[in-house]
Amino acid sequence: MLLLLNTIVATVSQKGNENMKKYIAEFIGTMVLVIFGCGTAAATGVSGADPNGAYILTALAFGLSIVAMAYSIGNVSGCHVNPAVSVGVFLAGKMTSKDFVGYVVAQFLGAIVGAAILAGLLGVDTGLGANGLFDASIGKSLIAEIILTFVFVMAVLGATDKIANSTVAGLVIGLSLTLVHILGISLTGTSVNPARSFGPALFVGGDAFSIVWIFIVAPVIGSALAAVVYKYLTSGQEA
Repeated sequence: MLLLLNTIVATVSQKGNENMKKYIAEFIGTMVLVIFGCGTAAATGVSGADPNGAYILTALAFGLSIVAMAYSIGNVSGCHVNPAVSVGVFLAGKMTSKDFVGYVVAQFLGAIVGAAILAGLLGVDTGLGANGLFDASIGKSLIAEIILTFVFVMAVLGATDKIANSTVAGLVIGLSLTLVHILGISLTGTSVNPARSFGPALFVGGDAFSIVWIFIVAPVIGSALAAVVYKYLTSGQEA
């Protein structure tokens, strides 16, 4: 009996340690995404009202951040670094509710720390890559973010659905994030990630924080739609 109890305690302890490693990985990954993605947007002064080369630099910074993290922490946590991705994975039945909560908390904390670092390095007057309204319209902004997130999360679910894709999944996801940024920057600055939006908005404050709810709600809706559609399209297929 004592041996059995010791085995149970050791198993629970090991499981808890493995979970914590995943949460730390998500914290680091989201922090890196904000520092390099939002940091590039802030440093280059990218603006939806003034299309220029900074668009491509910012889109690539977000995409390459995901590629870098996918091949460094992907084997630990799956490299969601985005609550919207975690929503999609959870609704697809590929993660537990406990892990979902742990991931989302870690992602928001990582984004906040990343934004704090940017605020110290670049100053909040750069905007820290905070999102803005598309055409001064809440409705248009919601629709834009829902569509952008839907496309991105569909790509994530497809790229990670089969073991055979594991070697290229990080590259595909990174390029998909670059794709949605190329269009999305001119619309809302591209969120598709509630944590990425919340961190900068928290420090910038003002209008950026007053509208951040849009960039939390819309990505969640887009992700949920992607999960439902993807499950329907792939139902009956072998993994």
